[in-house]
Amino acid sequence: MSALQRLADTIAARVGADPETSWTAKLLAKGPEKCAEKFGEEAVEAVIEAVKGDPEQLTSEAADVLYHLLVMCAARGVTLAEIEIELARREGVSGLDEKASRT
Repeated sequence: MSALQRLADTIAARVGADPETSWTAKLLAKGPEKCAEKFGEEAVEAVIEAVKGDPEQLTSEAADVLYHLLVMCAARGVTLAEIEIELARREGVSGLDEKASRT
């Protein structure tokens, strides 16, 4: 099992948990909108580190982005497995073709 899958499992286990005992549960208790806001903040921090060019800081921020992405998705009932299915569906398809197929 990958670290990402273990993280997704941990996040799923925190849905409905006591917000006083878990940062993840606290975020989830604040609702999907707050989870989305936090994801956006972390994404901006990752962009800043990418521009600065510090690989260690970018790695750290990228990990934060992945965590907060999974929390945001969990807040709306979207699982890592569903995301992986979508990625598999797109596999082998040119990014340009995939983007053009969206309406």
